[in-house]
Amino acid sequence: MKAAVLNQVGDDKLELRDDVTTTAPGPQEVKIKIRACGVCHSDLSAMDGTLPALAPGVIGHEGAGEVVEIGSAVTSLAVGDHVAITFVPPCGKCAQCVTGQAHLCLVHTISAFTSPRFVVGGNPAFGYAGLGAFAEEMVVPADAAMKVDDDVPWEIAALLSCGILTGVGAVLNTAKVEPGSSVAVIGCGGVGIAVIQGARLAAAAKIVAVDPVTEKHEVAQRFGATHATVPDGVADLNNQLNGGMGFDYVFDVVGIPATIRQAWDLTRRGGHTVVVGAGRADAMVSFSAQELFLHDKTLHGSFYGTANFRRDVPRMIALWRQGRLDLEGMISKRIRLEDVNEGLQALRGGGSLIRQVILFD
Repeated sequence: MKAAVLNQVGDDKLELRDDVTTTAPGPQEVKIKIRACGVCHSDLSAMDGTLPALAPGVIGHEGAGEVVEIGSAVTSLAVGDHVAITFVPPCGKCAQCVTGQAHLCLVHTISAFTSPRFVVGGNPAFGYAGLGAFAEEMVVPADAAMKVDDDVPWEIAALLSCGILTGVGAVLNTAKVEPGSSVAVIGCGGVGIAVIQGARLAAAAKIVAVDPVTEKHEVAQRFGATHATVPDGVADLNNQLNGGMGFDYVFDVVGIPATIRQAWDLTRRGGHTVVVGAGRADAMVSFSAQELFLHDKTLHGSFYGTANFRRDVPRMIALWRQGRLDLEGMISKRIRLEDVNEGLQALRGGGSLIRQVILFD
């Protein structure tokens, strides 16, 4: 089968190969024929070493497809089921799962991440984040796949696997934004747009999109932002909208020290700063002990939108069906697997792209 392989971390291109096979499904695993996969910035972060990845390996994690084989002990899925996938499969039994933190479950994640999921040219290879969705087929723990209705388009189901849960979830689950509040969102790529949609769903009164790429401003406003500005202009908007006191909630969707610090500084005393962007392990952010005490702000990390995969995917589908969550509009371009390197390069270049989706036959 065909797959896009990262030969070593640091490579800026994936190798397209047609001599790839999956490992055989274990008793608790399923094989999925991938039908659609989003091109997410986290894939770039895996390639350049910002996020941990093992090589050689197949990249891709925001996918959806059809179950074509099940392990001997799998009872939750059947051949032919349409599924969305997750890179943090909840086991439902560990301390994190039973205390409402299913997104932090590691029961399946560690073994799936560190075990070969593919064979490339006769040699074992890994799947990024325990998946590897830039491939025609992949094998995952059954808990990493959830059945969705057959009428949900493949590309819509794929977006639910990562970007939507991460962005909308950061608003509804992590921050629990209150109606009538003021929100600023730093970074208006795919996940940033999902954060903006989440703020709109939460009935925030003021939603300010902050991005240096001016082409993204109109896009952000189309999805619910009430104002948009470049980073140098946000102070003026803060003065105009909040009397200079800061926003109730500020979301950093970039993940670098400068934007995290900016998000903190834009947050009002007693407000909430939410870090959604995935940064490097060696990127450090500084706060003084006095400001942490005096300003009484809350600094949240938001991993995977604090999402419960099995609870939140059906919720997002219901909102999409009601026309309250625009998923079709987030797909900027549909491409083929053969175009993945061009898609990755376009993502590096910024511009007004929200999400590119790879469609498979």
